[in-house]
Amino acid sequence: MAEVTFPLPDLGEGLISARVLEWLVAEGDWVERNAPLVELETTKSAVEIPSPQSGRVARLHVAEDAELEVGESLVTFTVSDDQAGIVGAVPEERKPQRRVRLTLPED
Repeated sequence: MAEVTFPLPDLGEGLISARVLEWLVAEGDWVERNAPLVELETTKSAVEIPSPQSGRVARLHVAEDAELEVGESLVTFTVSDDQAGIVGAVPEERKPQRRVRLTLPED
């Protein structure tokens, strides 16, 4: 088993921090990738952040109603060793296909 920690992502539009409104999971819960994880409030809106990883929630680094900056640790998951370090699918390598044949104009 390995632990993977995720930081508060860059929420765009120059926002540098967010406040945790509500955790939608608890420590010890199993969470699937893209399942609702936490609701955050920024100076512009409230957003629900999906889980970037499947795994068991090992630690919530911030309490509800606390504020954290982009890049600070948000949540730590316990995952199997073969999932550690992999977020999303690894793209399959394919041989490029020729779709257009170019020819020089005849003079």
